[in-house]
Amino acid sequence: MKTNEITGEIVDAAIKVHRHLGPGLLESAYEAVLAYELRKRGLKVETQLTLPIVYEDVSLDVGYRLDLFVEDEIIVELKAVEKMIPLYEAQLLSYLKLKKKKIGLLINFHVVLLKDGIKRMAN
Repeated sequence: MKTNEITGEIVDAAIKVHRHLGPGLLESAYEAVLAYELRKRGLKVETQLTLPIVYEDVSLDVGYRLDLFVEDEIIVELKAVEKMIPLYEAQLLSYLKLKKKKIGLLINFHVVLLKDGIKRMAN
Protein backbone atom coordinates (compact mmCIF):
# COMPACT_ATOMS: atom_id res chain seq x y z
CA MET A 1 0.00 0.00 0.00
CA LYS A 2 1.23 3.47 -0.83
CA THR A 3 1.35 6.32 1.67
CA ASN A 4 -1.67 8.11 0.20
CA GLU A 5 -3.71 4.91 0.27
CA ILE A 6 -2.79 4.28 3.90
CA THR A 7 -3.62 7.82 5.00
CA GLY A 8 -6.86 7.61 3.01
CA GLU A 9 -7.85 4.44 4.89
CA ILE A 10 -6.97 6.07 8.22
CA VAL A 11 -9.06 9.16 7.46
CA ASP A 12 -11.97 7.06 6.20
CA ALA A 13 -11.84 4.87 9.31
CA ALA A 14 -11.62 7.92 11.60
CA ILE A 15 -14.68 9.46 9.94
CA LYS A 16 -16.58 6.20 10.41
CA VAL A 17 -15.60 6.05 14.09
CA HIS A 18 -16.56 9.71 14.61
CA ARG A 19 -19.94 9.24 12.92
CA HIS A 20 -20.66 6.28 15.19
CA LEU A 21 -19.34 7.67 18.49
CA GLY A 22 -19.63 11.43 18.00
CA PRO A 23 -17.55 13.99 19.89
CA GLY A 24 -17.21 14.12 23.66
CA LEU A 25 -15.46 10.87 24.60
CA LEU A 26 -11.96 10.41 25.96
CA GLU A 27 -9.04 10.15 23.55
CA SER A 28 -8.41 6.58 24.75
CA ALA A 29 -11.86 5.49 23.53
CA TYR A 30 -11.25 6.87 20.04
CA GLU A 31 -7.80 5.28 19.99
CA ALA A 32 -9.14 1.82 20.84
CA VAL A 33 -12.02 1.95 18.36
CA LEU A 34 -9.93 3.46 15.55
CA ALA A 35 -7.22 0.82 16.04
CA TYR A 36 -9.92 -1.88 15.90
CA GLU A 37 -11.40 -0.39 12.72
CA LEU A 38 -8.00 -0.16 11.01
CA ARG A 39 -7.09 -3.73 11.93
CA LYS A 40 -10.47 -4.86 10.63
CA ARG A 41 -9.44 -3.29 7.31
CA GLY A 42 -6.27 -5.39 7.28
CA LEU A 43 -3.82 -2.70 8.35
CA LYS A 44 -0.98 -3.27 10.80
CA VAL A 45 -1.54 -0.99 13.80
CA GLU A 46 0.57 -0.51 16.90
CA THR A 47 -0.83 1.50 19.80
CA GLN A 48 1.04 3.42 22.47
CA LEU A 49 4.35 2.58 20.82
CA THR A 50 7.35 3.68 22.88
CA LEU A 51 9.37 6.40 21.19
CA PRO A 52 12.80 6.75 22.78
CA ILE A 53 15.20 9.61 22.26
CA VAL A 54 18.64 8.60 20.99
CA TYR A 55 21.37 10.77 22.45
CA GLU A 56 25.07 10.03 21.93
CA ASP A 57 24.21 6.51 20.72
CA VAL A 58 22.17 5.83 23.88
CA SER A 59 18.44 5.10 23.61
CA LEU A 60 16.51 6.79 26.43
CA ASP A 61 12.88 6.10 27.22
CA VAL A 62 11.57 9.47 28.32
CA GLY A 63 7.87 8.63 28.20
CA TYR A 64 6.95 9.52 24.62
CA ARG A 65 4.31 7.24 23.09
CA LEU A 66 2.83 7.20 19.61
CA ASP A 67 -0.95 6.93 19.79
CA LEU A 68 -1.08 4.88 16.58
CA PHE A 69 1.66 3.71 14.23
CA VAL A 70 0.12 2.33 11.06
CA GLU A 71 1.83 0.05 8.54
CA ASP A 72 5.27 0.94 9.98
CA GLU A 73 4.91 4.24 8.15
CA ILE A 74 2.24 6.67 9.38
CA ILE A 75 2.17 8.26 12.84
CA VAL A 76 -1.31 9.17 14.03
CA GLU A 77 -1.61 11.55 16.97
CA LEU A 78 -5.12 11.66 18.41
CA LYS A 79 -6.74 14.44 20.40
CA ALA A 80 -10.13 14.99 21.97
CA VAL A 81 -9.81 18.68 22.79
CA GLU A 82 -11.98 21.74 22.42
CA LYS A 83 -9.24 23.78 20.74
CA MET A 84 -6.19 22.71 18.77
CA ILE A 85 -3.02 24.58 19.62
CA PRO A 86 0.32 24.83 17.74
CA LEU A 87 1.98 22.66 20.40
CA TYR A 88 0.09 19.61 19.06
CA GLU A 89 1.50 20.18 15.57
CA ALA A 90 5.00 20.61 17.02
CA GLN A 91 4.52 17.37 18.96
CA LEU A 92 3.64 15.43 15.80
CA LEU A 93 6.54 16.95 13.87
CA SER A 94 8.92 15.99 16.69
CA TYR A 95 7.58 12.43 16.65
CA LEU A 96 8.09 12.25 12.88
CA LYS A 97 11.70 13.40 13.26
CA LEU A 98 12.47 11.06 16.15
CA LYS A 99 10.96 8.08 14.31
CA LYS A 100 12.47 9.20 10.96
CA LYS A 101 9.10 9.06 9.21
CA LYS A 102 7.70 11.43 6.61
CA ILE A 103 3.92 11.57 7.14
CA GLY A 104 1.69 11.94 10.17
CA LEU A 105 -1.94 12.69 10.87
CA LEU A 106 -3.20 14.87 13.69
CA ILE A 107 -6.84 14.00 14.37
CA ASN A 108 -9.07 15.84 16.84
CA PHE A 109 -12.30 13.98 17.56
CA HIS A 110 -13.84 16.84 19.56
CA VAL A 111 -15.39 18.56 16.53
CA VAL A 112 -18.81 18.51 14.88
CA LEU A 113 -17.42 17.44 11.48
CA LEU A 114 -14.30 15.33 11.63
CA LYS A 115 -12.95 16.74 8.36
CA ASP A 116 -12.42 19.97 10.35
CA GLY A 117 -10.31 18.09 12.88
CA ILE A 118 -7.82 16.37 10.58
CA LYS A 119 -4.42 17.73 9.63
CA ARG A 120 -1.87 15.86 7.52
CA MET A 121 1.71 16.83 8.27
CA ALA A 122 5.01 16.06 6.58
CA ASN A 123 8.52 15.99 7.99
